[in-house]
Amino acid sequence: MPDRESAGRHPLIAAVLPLVRRVNGRIVAAEEMEDTDVPLRWDGETVAAVRLSGAEATGSAGLAALLDDVAAELGGPLATLPRQDKQRAVRLLEERGAFHFRRSAETVAEALGVTRFTVYNYLNRARS
Repeated sequence: MPDRESAGRHPLIAAVLPLVRRVNGRIVAAEEMEDTDVPLRWDGETVAAVRLSGAEATGSAGLAALLDDVAAELGGPLATLPRQDKQRAVRLLEERGAFHFRRSAETVAEALGVTRFTVYNYLNRARS
């Protein structure tokens, strides 16, 4: 059964909506599409586009942006936070896809002022 948001929309939009939500994106009208959006085409016609946010949209600069966002959210530079907040930072970063970037554990460890091993421990703790 389709949800209210996808009801009455093009079938392609209804089909991809769960995935778009999962990657923290949103559907935009074809006429609002920007260069970084992913077009949704059906029979050669662009019916809408997917606008990604955060790491998905910004490429290699995405991890730095995620680190900045989490630091702002937690109230200061990540390296100066107490251990409990560093653990929370790792959980937030994982939820936002930060660990899909190449060498992300090293980058996060450097930002937190801890070892890569510690980041992996925080990740394991968050996942259990």
